[in-house]
Amino acid sequence: MTILIILGALFLALVLMVILGERFAKPIDEKQQAKYSKILPILVFIMLLVAFIKAGVESAYF
Repeated sequence: MTILIILGALFLALVLMVILGERFAKPIDEKQQAKYSKILPILVFIMLLVAFIKAGVESAYF
């Protein structure tokens, strides 16, 4: 029963985010999109590296 409540709350939060995003979000311009496209792959690589290190450290203790 608890899982259904959690899934329902997540679904409602997602619906609310979509509705508010469509209503109030502004499209980004080409300059900002180019800036994000340069930074995003670096951030993804750093996040993967940190996840691998974290998984390695956690598995070393068990």
